[in-house]
This record gives sequence, C-alpha cells and structure tokens, in this order.
Amino acid sequence: MFCFLKGLEGADVVLSCSLIEEGGGMGGMMGGAMFKRTPSTLVFRDLVGNDGLSPELVTPYNPPETPNADDLIFELTLPSIQVPNADLLLHADCNEQEVVCEISRYVPRGAELDSLPAHFIGSVQLEGGGISLTLVLQTLHSETTQSDTQPLMQSKLNLPLSQSGTLRTEVVFVVFSRVPSIVAPIGGDVLLDCGFRQKNSVPGQDVALEWRIQHRGNGRKILDMKARETGADVGQDLFVDREGTSAEPDLLVRDGNASLTLRRLKVTDEGTYICTVGSGEFQTQQIVQLHITQPPRITLSEEKLTFQDTTPQKLSCHCHRYYPLDVQVEWFSQAPSEEEPVSLSKESSLSSHRQHSDGTYSLSSHLTLQPDKNPPGTIITCRVSHPTLETPSDATLTVDKPEPQTAFWTIVLMLAISVVFLYQAFKGAEN
Repeated sequence: MFCFLKGLEGADVVLSCSLIEEGGGMGGMMGGAMFKRTPSTLVFRDLVGNDGLSPELVTPYNPPETPNADDLIFELTLPSIQVPNADLLLHADCNEQEVVCEISRYVPRGAELDSLPAHFIGSVQLEGGGISLTLVLQTLHSETTQSDTQPLMQSKLNLPLSQSGTLRTEVVFVVFSRVPSIVAPIGGDVLLDCGFRQKNSVPGQDVALEWRIQHRGNGRKILDMKARETGADVGQDLFVDREGTSAEPDLLVRDGNASLTLRRLKVTDEGTYICTVGSGEFQTQQIVQLHITQPPRITLSEEKLTFQDTTPQKLSCHCHRYYPLDVQVEWFSQAPSEEEPVSLSKESSLSSHRQHSDGTYSLSSHLTLQPDKNPPGTIITCRVSHPTLETPSDATLTVDKPEPQTAFWTIVLMLAISVVFLYQAFKGAEN
C-alpha cells in the first residue's frame, strides 16, 4: 500500500488488490481452484483526512506513462459519497497494518451482466481492526477527446479505459463496519457496528436489513427489518429470532445506521455476524466477529498448609467457569532460602475440562507436596493464564510451622486423668 499527496485537501491511496473471478478449475477434491485471482490496483483519489502526513513522506500518484490494456487499475474518484473512516487507510502503512483488498464483478438488481455502466464490488479490510468496507463501484464515462480515436479497451473486462489507462469509477453504495471484531463479557450488552451510505437514494424507498449469525457450520437469521420513511414517521416490518435483539428503524433510514444491539449475552451468541443492507438496486454485506469471554475464578483447596510429619499433602487449584476454553495452569514454590521461584508444573496433573450448562468451563490442577522439599515459610503459587487476563492471575499460600508436639501430649494426659476420675467416681457409687 502506498500514500500519495495531492494538493492540500486530500491524498491518494494506492492498494494492491486481487480481481476475483469464478472458474479456473473444478474445485473440491479434484484439486482445482474455484476462483481465479488476477493482480489489480485500487486508487483512492483525493482521500480526505491527510492530517499528520508530512508532504516529504508522500508524493502524487502518477499513472503509467504508457497505458496498457492488460493493466487493471481501478481509479476511485471521491467524494461521490462519504466513505466513513476511509482516512484510516492513509495511516495503515505507517502503522504497519496490512490492507486486504479484493474486487469482483457485481450485477445490481434488475440489470444485465454486460449492461453499462458496469459495477464492481470492492472489499477493503484493515487488518487488526479499524475499518472494513464493502464498496459498490460504478464505472464513469471515459473522457471525450477531440479526435475520433477509439478509447483503449481493457483486455480482460472489455471496458473503455481513461486516457491515463485507468478504469474510472465512483462509489454509489457502501456497507461498512468501524468495529469489525469485538469482545464482550457473558451477561453484558454489545453493539455490533454496521452502517451504509448510498448515492442518490430515493426518498420513501424501502431499506432492508438482515442480520445472521454463523458459528461452527450452523447459521440462522436473528433479525429481518424493512423500514421506510413516511413523512415524519418511519414504518417497519420486523422479525426477531433472539430475545433482547434490536435495531433502530429511524436511524437505519435517516442516518444509515444498521447496527445491532444484543442484550444479556450468552456463550451461544458468539460467532460471525453478517449485516446485509439492501436499498434500491443495491445490496451488499459486512461481517462482524463477536467473541464472548469470561475470566476464570481461581481458588485453592486449602487455606493453609502444615506438615505434621513426613506424610505428603495434596493441593488443588480450581479454575471456575471461564470462557473460552484455552487456559494454562502453572505451579511454583519458593523456599525462604531461594531467591527465585522453582517451577513444579511437571509434577502436577490436570483434570478434564468440565462444561457447564451456560457453556463455560471449569478445570482443576493437582499437586502433591513433599514436606522435606517445602519447609515452613515456603510460598506455593498457582498461576493461571487465560485470554481474558491481561496478566496471569496467582493464588498463593505459605507453608506453616507444625504445631508443637507438647500440646498433643498435654491433651492425651488430660484425657487420661479424666478417665481415671470417672472410673473412681463410678467405683465409689457402687460401694
């Protein structure tokens, strides 16, 4: 990806993309590819938001000196409509973020495959979060010239190129997410961000919104809405398949806000959410990943540990009701004479994962401690690592000194005296 400065109002951004076409093989077990990829380029012209970019670091984008019919250069003229947060693409290279870009043919509702203007879908995703765009690109008329020379035709697409050898397009529809991946706790609420923009939308036109969830090969529709503006009011047809799920029809129609609210989250809510928006002749979608989490609660089986003799003692570390499944348990000991903790993890054993009805897991780790290796004052630590914990969580106890043996013999002596006293009293009662 490259950034190029152009004037004081915007910068040009050049993305390396792939043109995706069906065909090229049988696919599946035959070993062929179901889709063919051809290297292409997507140029965002005059992308606003170049604050923080030094003119010394960017240069104007210059098309090839000699146009080539085999080149696939999609030149995107802005602003046809506002593309939310597209300026983040300006800083992606400096932030060492990869941009994934794919382009494919698109046929609007009611149009023929070869009709003009031609349409394409451009999928642009900023790795590591930030923005995800699904753009509907519409070709523009090539520049007129004073000569009768026919424009250069792109060899693969058979579409006329501009004088600079690019395929000039504009954005006529976009569905986006500014938070394409989100983490939320069990029992909490979450807003899945999705929105759309359309050029030349028709007042009173229906806007269709569908949200689906896909998880582990299973999918279902959880919301289906059709909304329209009728004067000062917004009408809607609504289907909801999950309690605590909602979208706002007035925000959908008036602001292009297609976000979904999920309340009282459960483990079963985790998955890939597909936001599909349709308006007029255009329909496309955006994907939002929802990850459900719950940190483990950590306890030890004993509050204190004392060795009265040479008998080993068992200590257990319990990790309660966590999600997701990934958890790591480590054991350490540090005697008073040692400067650093010593790992005991190899001497421990793990129980199997126990899954609860709410989808969370529990697990226990067991460790047998020898009195000669763990003198009084030794600190025993159970350390648990889990994706929900920024740093590992510790549960500790200290080996106590054994109780003095004199106390035991004192108790034995008192019991003996009591027995003698009771015996004598019983004999006196008989006489």
